[in-house]
Amino acid sequence: MSDAENGEQLPKKISEQDSERFDSASFLKTLTSRPGVYRMIDNTDTVIYVGKAKNLKNRVSSYFRKTGLTSKTRVMVGQIAQIETIVTHTENEALIVENNLIKELMPRYNILLRDDKTYPYLFISGHKFPRLSLHRGTKRKSGKYFGPYPSAGAVRESLALLQKLFPVRQCDDSFYQNRSRPCLQYQIKRCTAPCVGFISEDDYQKDIQHTIMFLEGKNQQVMEELSSQMEKASTQLDFEKAAMIRDKIISLRRVQERQYVSSEQGDLDVLAAKITDGMAVVEVCFIRGGRSLGNKSYFPKGSSDSTPEELLSAFIPQYYLGKDIPAEVLLSHEPHDRALLQDVLKEESQHRVSLRCPQRGNSVRWMKMAITNAEISLNQRLSSRSNLLQRFELLQEALNLDEMPKRLECFDISHTSGQLTVASCVVFGLEGAIKSDYRKFNIEGITPGDDYAAMHQALTRRFTRLKKGEGKRPDLLLIDGGKGQLTEAKGVMAELQLDIDILGIAKGPERRPGEETLFLVGQDGEVDLPADSPALHLLQQVRDEAHRFAITGHRQRRGKARKTSPLEGIEGMGPKRRQKLLQQFGGLQEIKRAGVEDLARVDGISPALAQKIYDVFHGDN
Repeated sequence: MSDAENGEQLPKKISEQDSERFDSASFLKTLTSRPGVYRMIDNTDTVIYVGKAKNLKNRVSSYFRKTGLTSKTRVMVGQIAQIETIVTHTENEALIVENNLIKELMPRYNILLRDDKTYPYLFISGHKFPRLSLHRGTKRKSGKYFGPYPSAGAVRESLALLQKLFPVRQCDDSFYQNRSRPCLQYQIKRCTAPCVGFISEDDYQKDIQHTIMFLEGKNQQVMEELSSQMEKASTQLDFEKAAMIRDKIISLRRVQERQYVSSEQGDLDVLAAKITDGMAVVEVCFIRGGRSLGNKSYFPKGSSDSTPEELLSAFIPQYYLGKDIPAEVLLSHEPHDRALLQDVLKEESQHRVSLRCPQRGNSVRWMKMAITNAEISLNQRLSSRSNLLQRFELLQEALNLDEMPKRLECFDISHTSGQLTVASCVVFGLEGAIKSDYRKFNIEGITPGDDYAAMHQALTRRFTRLKKGEGKRPDLLLIDGGKGQLTEAKGVMAELQLDIDILGIAKGPERRPGEETLFLVGQDGEVDLPADSPALHLLQQVRDEAHRFAITGHRQRRGKARKTSPLEGIEGMGPKRRQKLLQQFGGLQEIKRAGVEDLARVDGISPALAQKIYDVFHGDN
């Protein structure tokens, strides 16, 4: 068997020697007509383009015709110093070899998809009391996997939704196995505390089964089963249980109203390509069990002169080869090599794969959604080519994050000799400071001057609200302080079972800009950023804004304390009742420490008024 039949590289190499231009005529005379892959190389021995062909002679010849070439192709051909070919047995094999070479060599004239991240899944473990969690990487553990999801953020959103519907544990095994009492998740009704035996195995498995059915798109079946359970509980006069099941059914129905569910109940991806002003996007929407898991935007490089058909033809093999491939992929435009792509994806996945442009029915609705998202993503990208976007991109690179952070939250503490402590939270996005999302927390009940306890309280209050569905989730949590504050932040995230990247930023010994020390939770050692790094400048900007906002909040609180008593302004609290309270407790500090029941024991203070007094000292302003 010859080298060509073995699919090995042929010694087909013609280089520039005495002439200034590549001798295409001599090269083409001896070039085979068999399938294969060709590599175009410049005079610095750099591969500038990789392509595949059913007929190498015909395909390579097309680059050297006198008319019909795009400006990009003419520039590329002018840089060719040599061409190397690899003969393959079939065109399918050529596509796979081409894809591997493109990923390895990253030629500058190819359409390049930079997508080396593995996709996350939802995972239900095989334990006696299974855990629901995010999984990324090889599927080695025993259990059920659902996905893939477009991003870790999409998985976390689903986890938060599922925790409200079916309170299945999401804590890691070490946390679960070492509990002697329920954690905060039980208190806020996000878990049934199997760690301490508060739920039977049979009841827990019912929640697990409903979770699986929900993820498989069987919402109606879940609601029918819950309705049956509700009727049974009602018949047995267990009205509290019946009410809880009724609330689950209402929540499920609302979820179903908010999200379109296809009657096809299938697994498919939807790909929409769009090219505008020299920038290209491919929007991928993930549909599993007839339910949308979200979407992700890709901006391939080297595609500005391409058509949407060419863009999808290059995108599909780079994106799917080596990944889980759904049985159906809807396309906004039909690639010229659609049949070839289908065959290769079928061989890769070991099941039938359909690539098609939808014409009617539910598929058209999915495609319209994908095209709309593609247009929005492209417009945002075009309008966001600013210094701020570059800083966020460089921050992702500097911290080696899976995705570019689009929302930063920074916390800082301010007080005077430990008194009237205020914690600030400022928020930055790609559009800059999001002042409508800024928050101040008046810190109470801690040892004066204990910044660690103040940080712990502020973070607990902020992220407990997030677990209850209030507010947006940050992509990166920035803590103004050293390892002590960072430890507090890490503890709060563990208690609330939130997977958020945390970065601590501490001022240097001389407290000069550029000498900050950065610590990323989960990474050994310091994060080293040079003083002129735009990523560091972004962190400094956010940190300084948090510091300014904390000081402002503290000054406002201090000024208010000098002028008025916190008891003033409470509806129903006249001068006589204020005087009775102060006499009974001996001052404001003791009133602050009192519980609702203690306050209600004072003559003239009703339970409702006691609750208002308590909220003044323990609520957020």
